[in-house]
Amino acid sequence: MKLSKSKIIGLIALLAVVGVVCGTLVWRQSQPAPAEPTEQVSITGYLGGEKIGLFDDAKFKALAAKQGIAIDYRKAGSLAMMDADRKGMDYLFPSSRAAVEYGNAKGVKAIQSDIVFNSPIVLYTHKAVADGLVNGGLMTKDDSGAYHMDMAKAVDAMVANTTWADVGYTAGYGQFRIDSTDPVKSNSGNEYAALLATVLNGGQPATVDSVARDGKTIASIFAKSGWMETSSEDSFNQFLTLGVGSKPMMVGYESQLLDLAVNQPDAFKQIKDDVVIVYPTPTVWSTHTLMALDEKGGTLLNLLKTPAVQKLAWERHGFRAANFAGTDSISRFGVPGTLDQIPAVSELPNNDAMQQLIATLQSTQ
Repeated sequence: MKLSKSKIIGLIALLAVVGVVCGTLVWRQSQPAPAEPTEQVSITGYLGGEKIGLFDDAKFKALAAKQGIAIDYRKAGSLAMMDADRKGMDYLFPSSRAAVEYGNAKGVKAIQSDIVFNSPIVLYTHKAVADGLVNGGLMTKDDSGAYHMDMAKAVDAMVANTTWADVGYTAGYGQFRIDSTDPVKSNSGNEYAALLATVLNGGQPATVDSVARDGKTIASIFAKSGWMETSSEDSFNQFLTLGVGSKPMMVGYESQLLDLAVNQPDAFKQIKDDVVIVYPTPTVWSTHTLMALDEKGGTLLNLLKTPAVQKLAWERHGFRAANFAGTDSISRFGVPGTLDQIPAVSELPNNDAMQQLIATLQSTQ
């Protein structure tokens, strides 16, 4: 039977289609099966409250997921976590080397630890308070618009039981004070205690002897605040919520207001013209240190030190990099009165003096 030209063309086309289909099936069968989704390794530990914003950040979680890990946490003060039950915990993430040394003295054993972020201790207050204290001479305002607190004058005023009105804030009730977290449970309060001890020691880092001499004075300064929060983040939120009448001034981390500006822009807009950041003269650096209790904790430490996480921690949460590299100007946050360089910083007392300070304050509570 003789086929027509059109039928021959149709048959050739059909054979071509069949060949393509068969070839595709053979190619697919030759390919390796797709890998089964791997289950993420869960890592959990104790975390200082001021770092919760970073750990809850979807971008941080995505970076962790790329490494095959899912990170969980329980909130705890930097000192309190050293006394907490560590069963099942892979890491501790306090906010200072002093807390790490406190943990070491308590028998906490880390397989690895390193400084991950830095943040200066600052004061937060309200515009009316700041302007009053500038007029009263405790504070100054420089040409850039940044406020500075003379800590020697502030300590003298608190020791002398000076009132808010006496230091320039005439609407203030009661004695002049600077509120903080509990100094035997939370790092920001503990570093404030160290700063007080150093100021009382003539500006030199406090010693065991000077703490023994000045311990009662330091305790009396904290007593002005009454009950104290155990988390820096809770303390900051209370400051923002309760207002100037209840919380005229508090100790915190520079990163807290920067974080608010980025992640809660509507809330920041409401308080931008009222809440003021104040740099103490001198201040101290808070060195956020990850303590890996096991290999999983070590994995988290490695993640935190990557350039991607360091960049994220600065740009979205205000933590200065561990090596102070790779961070652009603080003006990126749009927070008035902030400084790229911290002009006056004191070293923390040595470990023996810090342990003596904690023990002294514990004995007075």
